[in-house]
Amino acid sequence: MINEAYTISTDKSLLDFSMIFNYLSKESYWAKGISENVVRRSIEHSLCFGVYIENKQVGFARIISDFATYAYLADVFLLQDYRGKGLSKRLMETIMAHHDLQGLRRWVLATADAHGLYARYGFMPIAKPERWMEKHNPTVYQK
Repeated sequence: MINEAYTISTDKSLLDFSMIFNYLSKESYWAKGISENVVRRSIEHSLCFGVYIENKQVGFARIISDFATYAYLADVFLLQDYRGKGLSKRLMETIMAHHDLQGLRRWVLATADAHGLYARYGFMPIAKPERWMEKHNPTVYQK
């Protein structure tokens, strides 16, 4: 579990943009190659959560929402050295309890490997996938 003091904040002025951009563009499986401009715009237009240990940012998540009916949980990560300490659970608890995200009709996310984490917070496979459609460009960030 967490031995160090940590904080989770939605204050964008605290975000370590370089760390976020580096992780998303070089380490993530979902946004590899993403441009700095796209990351900046995505942060600007989202509710962002930073995870900090001793003022160092070690995690991130963002919510894309109308704050009335719908939320998409995106770009959730913890730096490798801070995984397995309960921080992802704390981050999810904080996100799900945020006052602007209460009473929403639908939450969605996409994950390749964290189904167990999200299931703890009520996420499940789409009940009627035949009703959903997507327009997906998986190579949009590649040059």
